[in-house]
Amino acid sequence: ILAADVVGYSRLMGDDEVGTLERLKALRKLLVQPRIEKHKGRIVKLMGDGLLAEFSSVVEAVQCAVDIQREMPNENSQANDDQRIQLRIGVNLGDIIVEGSDIYGDGVNVAARLEALAEPGGVCISGSAFDVVDGKLDLDFVDTGSQLVKNIKKPLQIYKIGILGSVSGRTTERERTTEQSLRPSIAILPFANMSGDSEQEYFSDGITEDLITEISRFRELSVVSRNSSFVFKGKNEALRDVSSKLNAQYIVEGSVRKAGQRIRVTAQLIDAKDDAHVWAERYDRAMEDIFEVQDDIVRSIAGTLVGRLEAERLTKIKSRSNDQLRAYDLFLRGRDHFFNWSIEENSKAKECLKSALNLEPENAAAMALLSEVLLRMWLNGWSDDPDADLQLALQLAERANDLDADDSRTQTSLGMAYLFNGNPDKAKHHFEAALRINPNDTRVIVYYSRHAVFDGNTSKAVELCRQALALNPYGKYNWNLGLASFVARDYEKAIALLGAIRNPPESVLALLAASYSMADKADQAEEIYRQFSTTIKDAPVMRNLHQPIEWQKFYAERWPFRNQADFEHLIGALRKAGLPI
Repeated sequence: ILAADVVGYSRLMGDDEVGTLERLKALRKLLVQPRIEKHKGRIVKLMGDGLLAEFSSVVEAVQCAVDIQREMPNENSQANDDQRIQLRIGVNLGDIIVEGSDIYGDGVNVAARLEALAEPGGVCISGSAFDVVDGKLDLDFVDTGSQLVKNIKKPLQIYKIGILGSVSGRTTERERTTEQSLRPSIAILPFANMSGDSEQEYFSDGITEDLITEISRFRELSVVSRNSSFVFKGKNEALRDVSSKLNAQYIVEGSVRKAGQRIRVTAQLIDAKDDAHVWAERYDRAMEDIFEVQDDIVRSIAGTLVGRLEAERLTKIKSRSNDQLRAYDLFLRGRDHFFNWSIEENSKAKECLKSALNLEPENAAAMALLSEVLLRMWLNGWSDDPDADLQLALQLAERANDLDADDSRTQTSLGMAYLFNGNPDKAKHHFEAALRINPNDTRVIVYYSRHAVFDGNTSKAVELCRQALALNPYGKYNWNLGLASFVARDYEKAIALLGAIRNPPESVLALLAASYSMADKADQAEEIYRQFSTTIKDAPVMRNLHQPIEWQKFYAERWPFRNQADFEHLIGALRKAGLPI
């Protein structure tokens, strides 16, 4: 089934009703109908701005769609830019109900949803159609993942097709750089803690983190990630130098003073290029107004750089009780511990987040972060009851997502939980949902790159890491790139990347030893294995692994390769490095 419609039909009709109808009739007569007939299809019905056609061959239907889109520029060559007709086309293979000359059913509904998801001048096809045409047509397909669409119960696997040699939906490095350069770039520097108490540092850092998260939701802005911004914490560098190093046109800086139940927050937005203050404000409020203050700052920044209407639409003031404020404070403390990678800090994060949830049982952010804390404990062998922690991590992530599916953090946590609970397809769906919500979140991008490696798509993993690096110039993505290099059998590159990681955890040491062994560097592999043996003494689960089958089970769960050959490659390399596996 092929479904097509005209992009911006109402605007075209409003501008020139007679001319639009004439051009549309000519387009159907001279291009669309002849191509459908050529590919042995039948127009089922015309619907004002669209049409529905059926074909006996999926290959013919897809080729017909591509032919039409490739020839559209010629048909528009004589029209002014604002008069040109563009089509979206969707193609699906599915069951239909024939009633007279008309057709109905899910197969038709899916085709219509695919058409709506296609870009102007583009073609979208379903996974069922792709399975048939893959390898039969000389076209460039891009897997955009699975998406839930209106009135269709199951997620659709969707592929976009390149038109005129470029893939709709695939952005080249140059195009991505150009796209980002067209958006205002902004860096939110760590707000200074003016409380005179170093113990309050977590609170000012938490305010900064929340502002970065909220501002990142605006697709019209390119937001420098937390990791890059926090490089400049406590440093007194000229803003022009900071701007240059972070490639940010605008800088936000400020301070937080917390005393008893009162807070003072200052914030200013600076155009670093001109060294000019764009906006500044000071807030003296009661502690319970902290969310309102955050919201005001987000509105002011977004309203200045994006537009007041968009700022109003995406921000909301949160009113909180005293228990909820204490829960927020505990959440910030827990997040601060989480960023300090160690078994002790992870345990502190766990206790803070559990206390936060005792005060506010439906705090989705705390729930999602606790899920990640438990998952980290499970991954590193720090858990006393790994099976229970893994299951609880999934339950918490699912509940957090039920409470707030519009937060990239809840979607990301659920993606990670599904990945390590043996459901990579669901994981992919939630990573992609997180990126749609917050395309500037490098954490999502990097987690998704890990999924791509385990899924056998190392080139996509590398592309995602590069995308993250463009947003976060100070990002350290050696683990993900090193894993991708190892799977791609580029051991020297894996060694260079993994060997540069400071204070490497067990997983990095294991992969580094494996890489040395596969590069036939036995002495180095032996040295890294000795470090690995020392490191796992702190891991309750790993120090109890004695039999090869136990080691294999441990790594099979934590390195969930879809391709069995990739897993066997890892096991063979670990065994060669000296692990009792």
